[in-house]
Amino acid sequence: MARRVPITPQNVSAPLTSSATFLVLRMTNANSPSSADTILSTISSVADLSKNVSIRDLSASFSCTVGIGSNAWSALLPQTPKPAELHPFREIKGRVHTAVSTPGDLLFHIRSERRDLNFEFEKQLLDLLGDEVEVVDDTEGFRYFDVRDLLGFVDGTANPVGEEVNEAVLITREESATGQDAKAEAEVGGSYIVVQKYVHDMKRWSSLPTEMQEAIIGRRKWENVELDDAEEGKQAAHKTLTTVEDADGNEYGILRDNMPFGSPGRGEFGTYFIGYSARLWVIERMLERMFIGNPPGLHDRLLDYSTPLTGCVFFAPSVSFLASLGKDCA
Repeated sequence: MARRVPITPQNVSAPLTSSATFLVLRMTNANSPSSADTILSTISSVADLSKNVSIRDLSASFSCTVGIGSNAWSALLPQTPKPAELHPFREIKGRVHTAVSTPGDLLFHIRSERRDLNFEFEKQLLDLLGDEVEVVDDTEGFRYFDVRDLLGFVDGTANPVGEEVNEAVLITREESATGQDAKAEAEVGGSYIVVQKYVHDMKRWSSLPTEMQEAIIGRRKWENVELDDAEEGKQAAHKTLTTVEDADGNEYGILRDNMPFGSPGRGEFGTYFIGYSARLWVIERMLERMFIGNPPGLHDRLLDYSTPLTGCVFFAPSVSFLASLGKDCA
């Protein structure tokens, strides 16, 4: 039987578009009640703001997902217990590479087929938030050919499809930590989000033979066909290290909406990783396997060419929960 989510979730599973903005903000006056009112009023009205922008081209598949960080949740919603797994991004320090933890109170994942719509939405959003926030990161992503990353490989092949999407991404009442209480109401229909901004050393990567690149990723570069897993205890490919299974060998899915970003003129080439999941621990386990290795010491060789500059965790509540946040701010 399929799991049911009896309320409306945010559109976290919107189709991959040709343009996306990843906007991470920090609150400047976390202890100010008036500042909290402004922020809550704004994020509660994101659905209306989205309509105001998307009506200009209904074919552009515009959407915006709002994520709230752990510290922001405590400051903005002190009477509402946090979702069970919500906490700041935990640094993962491997023998060679580190998954860094960086500040971030609010995330706006803005998507559409038109860059100008994203631009207009972001402008109106920041006008409403005013001086109550400062921009931590503002990254513009773009679709690259047939959904490839700048390393040349198809990205997102392992994403769930069909009914599996909701299974992987949305928290149901049955899964919520405390059943019918206020915490459950905040959790149901929500998703955990992890974001990391990776930059690639393209000169070194491009110097590798295609066969070595394929061994690192675990797929054929042009055909996108999976390669066989390495023997137990040997160096595993990226696609193997980012696969987490239960005791019966069933894979835990997450939804990735990664996008390339960069500027050849600045020598910047990167991938913005964004993963949605009903279980934050699954993404954290993936990152541990990448940075520490499985077995420990055999880290993901992709990290020798790709460096994370940021690391944040957010929670995307349901549409109905977001809409309720502005009721006491009138």
